[in-house]
Amino acid sequence: MAAWNLVCKRMNEPIKKSRKLQKVAIITLAVLVTAVALFYLEEDWRGERAWEKCKAELEAKGLVVDWNKLIPPAVPDDQNFFTASSNILIRFKKAQTPEEHDAATKSEWLLLAPSNSNSYPTYVSTNTKPLVVAELHFISRPDDANQTISSSQSINLDDPAARFRVLETIETNVGRGLPGVTGIHFSEVQLTNMVPVQITARAKLQPAIGDLESFIAPGVDTNLGRIHLEATGAPGNFQVRLLDVQATAAADYLKWSDQFAPAFDEIREALKRPYAILPGDYSEPYMMPIPNFVTMRAVAQTLGQRAQCHLLLHEPEAALRELTLIHEVCRVLQKPPIGKPETLVEAMINVAIHGLYAQIISEGFRLHEWQKPQLEALQEQLQGIDLPRWVAEAFRDELAADADLFGRTSAYRIAFGVFFPNESPSLWARFKNPLYRYFKFAPRGWIYQNLASLANLQAKPLDSMDVASGTIIPSSFDKTERIISKAAAPKSPYNNLLAIALPNYSKAMQTTAYNQNLVNEAEIACALERYLLTDGEYPATLEVLEPSFMEKLPHDIIGGGPLRYRRTDDGKFVLYSIGWNERDDGGKAPGTDLHDPDWVWPN
Repeated sequence: MAAWNLVCKRMNEPIKKSRKLQKVAIITLAVLVTAVALFYLEEDWRGERAWEKCKAELEAKGLVVDWNKLIPPAVPDDQNFFTASSNILIRFKKAQTPEEHDAATKSEWLLLAPSNSNSYPTYVSTNTKPLVVAELHFISRPDDANQTISSSQSINLDDPAARFRVLETIETNVGRGLPGVTGIHFSEVQLTNMVPVQITARAKLQPAIGDLESFIAPGVDTNLGRIHLEATGAPGNFQVRLLDVQATAAADYLKWSDQFAPAFDEIREALKRPYAILPGDYSEPYMMPIPNFVTMRAVAQTLGQRAQCHLLLHEPEAALRELTLIHEVCRVLQKPPIGKPETLVEAMINVAIHGLYAQIISEGFRLHEWQKPQLEALQEQLQGIDLPRWVAEAFRDELAADADLFGRTSAYRIAFGVFFPNESPSLWARFKNPLYRYFKFAPRGWIYQNLASLANLQAKPLDSMDVASGTIIPSSFDKTERIISKAAAPKSPYNNLLAIALPNYSKAMQTTAYNQNLVNEAEIACALERYLLTDGEYPATLEVLEPSFMEKLPHDIIGGGPLRYRRTDDGKFVLYSIGWNERDDGGKAPGTDLHDPDWVWPN
């Protein structure tokens, strides 16, 4: 009996030990769960407190953090641009559903997109016969080689000015040209029907072809291509050809793009309506309806190139009509009655289109095509453009949109919607994404901590500009960009959002400032040209333009000082901004790039 009890006792010892271990494990697990729960509660409390404090500070500065306050009002369909016709809505609203995408694809109301550029009627010299622009006939007559030649098509090769006369004659025959906004090149003349100009050349001794080539061709480019001289085989006869020509005749492009005239007329009619609010649900900012930016770009590019072609063909009133529609279609991005873009993408598309618009106005000046009626109309359009204010408003609205997304939406919806918006990924594919794992498992308080850091940094660029006066301080913007980059650099649970949610504010504002400066200079150039038409010369100072030729002079967007201006000895003028470096470099740069020291009007 004693032996049996001993056996039972030994058999029960492992069971008791196992139960003891189970109790320890359960207690350990409970402690761990409690610790994790307390950790999450603590982090959530700290994060939410940080976000509430951040919101209070931002609202004290006048910033709107509640997205619901920014939702555009509903407008009557009969006063809304987007509901003017089914074509307008289909083409100007970015498709959000497969059905909308299918409707846009099948729509018969087609607008030119850059991918259609292969359809342009383009002359390519390598695929056709050589483009001969002049024929040079040499006559050796020593008895009259030194006599004065009056005809522009008859030259004396012994005259030092002969080369320039030949080139001037060739360039006149080639005609004017412009680089189109999509990269194609437009020609004033119809290249397939070009008739070579006949040039008679005389000298005491007939030069060899090598001498003629060095006399006419080296390093000379026309509007269409490089000059090349070839012998025809007949004694004393040579051809002046253009190599590698690829250009579209302005008349051909206008004829080809006339297919879009009904669409543009429909847009003009729709723009007579006072409002432009896309119908749809705006309760979630990153799911709200937005304009179709491909359509916006295509419309602007096509109208811009049509304006360029009209300018080449001496049709300034027709060019003004196309430019006016570019200007008016930007109202779609400014969303009346709210009067501002709501996203930074919308604002920057608006900036880009206005930059294209001002660039084409400057080309009209270089071609000497604008007359008084067009100058007055363009000046009126230009004076209402305020790109910095619209971009600043987009900065503000982006802050509220991010606050709504990250502050109100569940972490799971953020994780799935941000990283896999149009996909149904496998569980493994999701977990391979580190940010998905972060949003999936991080305490909600970490999201709030991120949001507080993000919102504070989003507000900083607004301190570097005076929206009311339209003035920007580049050095302050660059300093802000360095602060933002430094804040986003160290990886921590509290700043994971910064790397994915912060745009390059400095680059956005630099582009905005450059294009607004181009707009301001275009407005002044219109007034200067009107002054020239009245007084026969440009004014000594810009102040003379007020108030007869313009109500108020625009200031330099950089720093708020006056734009620099001076008359030149050749009867022209130099007009420029000090540019992003905030230093007056004399206005010597060509003014074709925002990285130039000074931003010079391309006069």
